[in-house]
Amino acid sequence: MISKKKELKLIKIYMYICDLYDRELKCYCQRYSNNSNPTFIDQEIMTIYLFAAHCQKYFLIKDIHSFASDYLSSWFPNLPPCQTFNYRLNLRAEAFKILSERLISSSIPEDCDFDISLVDSFPIITCAGRNRVGKVAREIANKGFCSTKNQYYYGLKLHALAFRRSKRIPFPKV
Repeated sequence: MISKKKELKLIKIYMYICDLYDRELKCYCQRYSNNSNPTFIDQEIMTIYLFAAHCQKYFLIKDIHSFASDYLSSWFPNLPPCQTFNYRLNLRAEAFKILSERLISSSIPEDCDFDISLVDSFPIITCAGRNRVGKVAREIANKGFCSTKNQYYYGLKLHALAFRRSKRIPFPKV
């Protein structure tokens, strides 16, 4: 059982996702199969994922599913098996992209300086070492060198654009 405070947070997350889903996200969750009305809906999948990550600090799909089946079964009685949950969660990638854009744009701090933007990049290392050949994301990853870490790696670089904030971490631009 989860605490009342967390139950209220779960309800808030669910209501926010339902509202956004009805307005916008349903366009990114089109179904092209005979199962157009599943018993376990997309809003429930997204709610469980966000709640478990935000409130319980679970980030692996297996852990999220185990938490949901152990503690949220009364809230979500039609929870599918872990493999199905993972598959349907991955199908909602575009919806999560739009959801994250809406969450970031709705929480822009007041101290952001919109006239000054900052750019930074850092490597996402999928395989470290000089002579390694990566097995993950081969179509977008390359060999590279990170001068700040003085390390050869196989991976890609992430470039971030953010708004300047005085004496604080910059806020990402959507």
